[in-house]
Amino acid sequence: MGAALVPLLVSVVLMVVAAARAPAASAAPRAFFVFGDSLVDNGNNNYLLTTARADAPPYGIDFPSHRATGRFSNGLNIPDIISEHLGAEPALPYLSPELRGAKLLVGANFASAGVGILNDTGVQFVNIIRMGDQLRYFGEYQRKLRAFAGEEQAARLVSGALVLVTLGGNDFVNNYYLVPMSMRSRQYALPDYVRFIVSEYRKILARLYELGARRVIVTGTGPLGCVPAELAQHSSNGECAAELNRAVDLFNPQVVDMGSRT
Repeated sequence: MGAALVPLLVSVVLMVVAAARAPAASAAPRAFFVFGDSLVDNGNNNYLLTTARADAPPYGIDFPSHRATGRFSNGLNIPDIISEHLGAEPALPYLSPELRGAKLLVGANFASAGVGILNDTGVQFVNIIRMGDQLRYFGEYQRKLRAFAGEEQAARLVSGALVLVTLGGNDFVNNYYLVPMSMRSRQYALPDYVRFIVSEYRKILARLYELGARRVIVTGTGPLGCVPAELAQHSSNGECAAELNRAVDLFNPQVVDMGSRT
């Protein structure tokens, strides 16, 4: 990133809960903003005509309500746990009609299952909130916040907020490895593809900085070759898919390096 981004605090972590620290007990919990994919989507896709939805069991079976909420989880997801550590209620999905008035002060979740760093990731899901739109919605949110709370308070809230960004997994499973001889796999050898998506990731973080984000958690991606869907497609004996895990092994260190250079 350019020199203007030096002040940006980017914590690159695989486990993010320890990084979420609440302000002093006498202060209101800091606001929380979430960007990314299904690992952090808490219901935006429920408002979209897309197949990437978590609106039926077994999703939500261990959630306090025991109902599917749009989280791609049997219970709480990462943003929920961070909100608990912040001493705050969970930030609402940006598309929720309940996100208005005082709820704006909590923050907002812009994440959408199926998205990736690249715009052509997850094309099979059709109607999802790609990263350019998530960032556009963040700007739209801030206009609503300024109208409710005033310019000064809105600026303080955004600059003091915690921001979580979780991206990358779909750029492999729903792009590069989506089909044999995918467009991106024909365009790039894997190491070159990883360098490319990391360079695009940096642009997303640069735009977040321009929009006022200063405390940003950027997660790595887990062992993609070991998730059940990939085991079902690529494994005949229960072993993890080595090629997908190789992609992760290339991606995560470069994400860490990206954070160290900001």
